[in-house]
Amino acid sequence: MSAENTKRAAAVYFTLLKDKVIDEYSEHFQTYFEPEVRQTVLLLADESGTFIIESPKRIQLVVQPTGSVFATNFTHMKEKHKQIETKRHFHLISIVIMSFLASIDRNQAAKIRSQREGISYYTLERQVNDLITNWESILKHRPDFGEEERIDMKEVVSTWKYMEVETEDYGTKKANRRTRIGLIASAMRLLETERLVVILDRDDIPKVIPKQELFERIEYLYHDYDRYELLKQLITTEGDQHAEDSSN
Repeated sequence: MSAENTKRAAAVYFTLLKDKVIDEYSEHFQTYFEPEVRQTVLLLADESGTFIIESPKRIQLVVQPTGSVFATNFTHMKEKHKQIETKRHFHLISIVIMSFLASIDRNQAAKIRSQREGISYYTLERQVNDLITNWESILKHRPDFGEEERIDMKEVVSTWKYMEVETEDYGTKKANRRTRIGLIASAMRLLETERLVVILDRDDIPKVIPKQELFERIEYLYHDYDRYELLKQLITTEGDQHAEDSSN
């Protein structure tokens, strides 16, 4: 490869490192798809523990879960995201994010509706509360519930159950991380930091709108992870299954 193409490939890769996404309007988009440039970018990504998601209108850079020079452990995440105080809150934030993803990753109608109308923090709080209430009920009959999925259900249920419930939007305005809405705000800010969602109406009724980049992550990345599909199934079917069992 010529020195010029190597330089262009490096420009594409380091732009992805900085911006995470290159869309069709960027000068780097067409450059990336030149065979020699693409090959070099993919090599750079592989050697640094990252990989590229390609879609018709954009390319994204994603850090591999392990073996990446850019990967961070829990301690580093706490330093970067001060709202994550303990592993309990980290696990609960993960459940909130997964519940949000499951609600938009159902069908085309759900996708269009979420992009057009968004999902309010209060709607998401009700969804998570219903989910965890179902899990609490299941635990009464199945104490080992969650072990197979490697989720400490008792801790998740207990942490959520005893969090303060806001009667107003105090949690988002004051960044009160110990409230349910405050925790949801923290979870959605993590997605916003990754430029996967847009948060609107911060001073009124906050809501989150998924960006196309997030749907492409789901389609081209998350669906290939068994862990994602396992958690999605757990979130979307356990409640329905329990409801059916209770009615029998």
